[in-house]
Amino acid sequence: MGDEHIRLHAISARIQVLAGDTIVADTCNVLELRESGYPPRYYIARADVAMDRLCRSTTRTHCPYKGDASYYALTLDGKCIEDVAWSYEQPLPAVAKIRNRLAFDPQRVELRITER
Repeated sequence: MGDEHIRLHAISARIQVLAGDTIVADTCNVLELRESGYPPRYYIARADVAMDRLCRSTTRTHCPYKGDASYYALTLDGKCIEDVAWSYEQPLPAVAKIRNRLAFDPQRVELRITER
């Protein structure tokens, strides 16, 4: 994998993940992953995510540059939002820093990004 496919770096921003009025994650510990042909993705440490609101879904995907992803559903007010986030528990060595972090789908939840 060359640098032309994926770039990964820490950013100086605060990110809040919201589902309606509920904050699902709030952090300044963010890794931004830029992959050719895709919008930026923000990987958040699990310690900054309300993991008690998430449960694993059955969805799995494979990326030749990152490895195998596991997905999570969000339960909120009796409703389930499927595949709201994903994580690479065993990422490929080139992106090892995203191990056990979560990225959230901005089409399923709101991402508020505030520069620090």
